[in-house]
Amino acid sequence: MITLREPAISDADDLVLAMNNKAVTRYLSSRIPSPYTEQDATCWLSEGCAANAINKVIEFNGKFAGVIGVYTQQGEYAHSAELGYWVMPELWQKGVATSAINAFVTYLFTHTHISRIFNPVTQANRASIRVLEKNGFTLEGIMKNAVCVNGHYDDEHLYAKLKTKTKMNEEGTDG
Repeated sequence: MITLREPAISDADDLVLAMNNKAVTRYLSSRIPSPYTEQDATCWLSEGCAANAINKVIEFNGKFAGVIGVYTQQGEYAHSAELGYWVMPELWQKGVATSAINAFVTYLFTHTHISRIFNPVTQANRASIRVLEKNGFTLEGIMKNAVCVNGHYDDEHLYAKLKTKTKMNEEGTDG
């Protein structure tokens, strides 16, 4: 069973373990410190996870399984948010990421002003592309050679999901 909850300082050890696992971080941002320390985890959990973001811990059968979140945008893009997620390798191909995205997107579209969620995913990350497609995300475009890791260029696929279109009132909120 999948549940989403607020991140807590008690998640630090699980974060350190995960962020030092190359299988987990392979397709994540190179901005993540490596090696990832207890101090990095504590800093993210106490401040970083809330900075222009909405983040949740993914639990599977009551145990830490990963993290899912969105980075909120500013100004005229404030209705849009960039999705990111990861789960522990032992839970891959068990539907954990698919279920977590489904629950999180439902939460965001129901409880926030966000009406567009997007995820730029490297072409090589076929599993993540499949998870997005299973959740109704559609391919909006392919950015050629957009990512360069260790001297290797790769295309990035931009997937997005839109909230059911509603009329916006004059204040720019759903109405």
